[in-house]
Amino acid sequence: MSYQIKEVFYSLQGEGFYTGRPAIFCRFSQCNLWTGREADRKNAVCAFCDTDFVGTDGQNGGRFSTPQTLVTHLKSFWPQATQQPPFIVLTGGEPLLQLDTLLINALHQQGFEIAIETNGTKTAPPDIDWICVSPKAGAPWLLTEGDELKLVYPQPGLMPDDITLNGFKHYYLQPMDGEHQQHHLQQAIAYCLAHPDWKLSLQTHKIMQID
Repeated sequence: MSYQIKEVFYSLQGEGFYTGRPAIFCRFSQCNLWTGREADRKNAVCAFCDTDFVGTDGQNGGRFSTPQTLVTHLKSFWPQATQQPPFIVLTGGEPLLQLDTLLINALHQQGFEIAIETNGTKTAPPDIDWICVSPKAGAPWLLTEGDELKLVYPQPGLMPDDITLNGFKHYYLQPMDGEHQQHHLQQAIAYCLAHPDWKLSLQTHKIMQID
């Protein structure tokens, strides 16, 4: 299969457990919870999505016919002066619509540490190093085990009280962006203080105004 990539860039992880860690970000095109087109937003399962994942015309995006050609492209973004193995975050859209064992193996062969950010509606291939699931209300939730659960808050129909705390190592609440973001932030802070199994995740890349 070919891989449809919206964009690739090198930046700092802005959310969750690895906040502040340098990473290559590979954003796959396509999602199964929204077309990505504004005309369809009101009927989307994930109507609050803030990401452009349509097409392959983003920075350094494109179509890649083999895992090896994609991995070669991705590795070119990692600084050559470091001894640290390349760290990559596979995101979307929904990366599990395209990610397969062939690509995972090709990344590992080139020394990559692989993290994935997924909505949890698809099961994951084996050997992904870090799995972050961000489930969405109204969508099937099949990937119920991983390293990090990041719940956008609030989501009527999928609130933290609805979630059984097993299957993940870390649990995060991330205030929903938008015009009520400050109110959501205060609610999330109060919930984390009252329920210490949950930690707060902020979109620090937006605060820092970086990609």
